[in-house]
Amino acid sequence: MIKLCLADNQPVTHYGLESYFKKNDSIVITQNVYNLEQLDDVLGKKPVDIVIIDLELDGLTSINYLKSIVQEYTNTQFLVFTNLAEQIYAFNSFKSGVMGYVQKKDKLQVLEDAINKVYDKKLVFSDLIKKQIELNSKGKKAERMHRKLSSREIEVLRYLSEGKKNKEIAELLHLNEKTISTYKLRLLTKLHVTNLVDLIDKARNLEIVN
Repeated sequence: MIKLCLADNQPVTHYGLESYFKKNDSIVITQNVYNLEQLDDVLGKKPVDIVIIDLELDGLTSINYLKSIVQEYTNTQFLVFTNLAEQIYAFNSFKSGVMGYVQKKDKLQVLEDAINKVYDKKLVFSDLIKKQIELNSKGKKAERMHRKLSSREIEVLRYLSEGKKNKEIAELLHLNEKTISTYKLRLLTKLHVTNLVDLIDKARNLEIVN
């Protein structure tokens, strides 16, 4: 049984969801709160599996408050259920640690499906937001990889991506060919690949090279 806490200002939302899940055999609303203070108090006393939270909840005046409460109650998943526009608020909600974003204009079946997915530790966002998440993740990976690679290794990698051979790169960088071979081996190791084709593909995916 998935135990929910509904955190929403509007009594009609509480009534509607209580009615909808009343006969559900796998989902039950065990806690109802109407502001952020009540939510913090309830979660401190009786944890639940998932919090269904409206971004317009009384007391939730900053996305940082959402982030802090998500970080405090790590055994509870958070799912946003709101009227606020997804394209404006969903990505920041994701960065705060919530697992999904459902708008109140959607059918309640959409919310039910989202609850089940979030319970299974799956993200529930639109394709547009998922793309933003992916690009953000790729950017972080690229940034980390740039820090792992030396400036000379990146230089060699860029020449390799242009199709240049070891001998050509050695001449361009005024190094010997054996040194370029050593750099190539280091790059294969650091990017966790075994051949030149995969090395270039991964470097491009991480946007280290064009």
